[in-house]
Amino acid sequence: MKYTVDRKDNYAIMYLGEENLNTLKAPDLKAELIVLYNAGNKNLILDLSATKFVDSSGLSSILTGNRLWTEAGHSFILTGIVHPSVKTLITISRLDSVLTIKDTLSEAEKHIMMEALRNELGGEEEE
Repeated sequence: MKYTVDRKDNYAIMYLGEENLNTLKAPDLKAELIVLYNAGNKNLILDLSATKFVDSSGLSSILTGNRLWTEAGHSFILTGIVHPSVKTLITISRLDSVLTIKDTLSEAEKHIMMEALRNELGGEEEE
């Protein structure tokens, strides 16, 4: 599976370099997401701008990543959903109401920064 990871201070960006996220590639994505999570990456942005097709196995691997990060109270954000078939599948499956999706990488990064600020301010109020 082709991908790159860019690690920042409190998040990582995974650029998926696959045109097809299907039954053949989904197990690899799921495994890599688990590795990234276990490596202590607090928040993750998954960039799908190179991905033109996703099947149900691909959606399952994305949902695995979402579950890992959100159950730990962190952010898992999808961005770069530019290809109509990917957008349509996410909409039809109603995952657009479950997943955090941002149109651009910049918006995804801002979302993580705002969440960190919100958590920081929330922690101060409790003291």
